[in-house]
Amino acid sequence: MASAPVDPGLIDLIGRFIIEKQRDSIVARPPLIAVVGAQGSGKTTLARAAAEQFGAVQISLDDVYLTRARREAMAEDVHPLFLTRGAPGTHDLRMLGRLVKTLGEARPDDKVLIPEFDKRADDRRPIRDWRMVTGRPRAILVDGWCLGARPQDEGDLVEPINALERDRDPDGVWRRAVNGHLAGAYAELNARFDAVVFLKAPGFEVVHGWRAQQEADLLGVTPARLPAADRARVAAFIQSFERITRHMLDGGIQADAVVPLDRDRRPGAIVTAP
Repeated sequence: MASAPVDPGLIDLIGRFIIEKQRDSIVARPPLIAVVGAQGSGKTTLARAAAEQFGAVQISLDDVYLTRARREAMAEDVHPLFLTRGAPGTHDLRMLGRLVKTLGEARPDDKVLIPEFDKRADDRRPIRDWRMVTGRPRAILVDGWCLGARPQDEGDLVEPINALERDRDPDGVWRRAVNGHLAGAYAELNARFDAVVFLKAPGFEVVHGWRAQQEADLLGVTPARLPAADRARVAAFIQSFERITRHMLDGGIQADAVVPLDRDRRPGAIVTAP
């Protein structure tokens, strides 16, 4: 099932940020730009299209998940929910930081490998399967669902917001640990971005349908033919994303441009930071 075409206005928006940040940069390095949105919002498709048009490199936060072995260790040491990829704390931000540095310093003939993650196997692909890019890109575009998110206040973590938190994190250990990662390593990463573009869903209620469509695309079927078991699995899976997604939709994000989307992912009027 083919992806919907990318709105050219959104590609132009990223292009303007690239030009602006190149002009304003004191250090001769590629601008680092985040493309952010809930699952199924089209952030990766947009980042790839913009990277192709502007000579940039696209990196997905999904491709720098911790290996399954490392998440198993977190599940044992911190909380069982860290086995499930997605939440802050389950990404290898040190790997991402090294990759950004290497790309920013690459000479014209240097070869740089971009990691890839196999979601079906729930583990990182072997290095032999990683993408390779040559030379220093014009910009580095990182797409991810929680980039730019601000941590929540401690009081907001007390009450569970869904069945996952109620049944599997009744004492709040997992959600406080996740929030701690947001306030720590993820905040440090966010401070490095030259611009953050937020594709804002109309509400969390659309995320299940968007994510189910992604799952249907992977299986090569229409969303209507997605098996009930897969649809239920998606519904359970996105509960681990719900708290932070709702927080971001309510304003808990530092963004340079906010693009409101409708249910069909059509963009509305873009709001840019002053």
